[in-house]
Amino acid sequence: MEKLILKNRKAFHDYHILDNYEAGIALRGMEVKAIREGKINIKESYCAFRDKELFLLQAHISPYSHAGYEPHDPVRPRKLLLHRKELQRLRKKSNEQHLTIVPLRFYWSANHIKVEIGLAKGKKLYDKRRDIARKDMKRNLERQLKH
Repeated sequence: MEKLILKNRKAFHDYHILDNYEAGIALRGMEVKAIREGKINIKESYCAFRDKELFLLQAHISPYSHAGYEPHDPVRPRKLLLHRKELQRLRKKSNEQHLTIVPLRFYWSANHIKVEIGLAKGKKLYDKRRDIARKDMKRNLERQLKH
């Protein structure tokens, strides 16, 4: 049973999502409690390789409200946990096709926080306009059918 924590709507607006992967994330205790409070923002975040490991960068997890003596760095790099073959496949595709790896959503899976990451290609301005026009047409059609 999955419970959604956060969805990155901006990623779906700015990118064409080509492939999805589920990854674990290495967090500290106070970060987990802060996420439980909903103090997370991943609008500007992305994933990048350092050596042979994948890290989530620029994800902002605000400090926990009842934190003790040692607050955490809100935008520190957080390691993503994937199988070796998945990491190799991601690195190969992102390098060959000049694709970006972005976090799409955070969710609870059993007692673990998981991150769905997507292999994405940036949209052009005319693609974004076309998507907005489609949504408007669909919304208008649903309104007309309702009345």
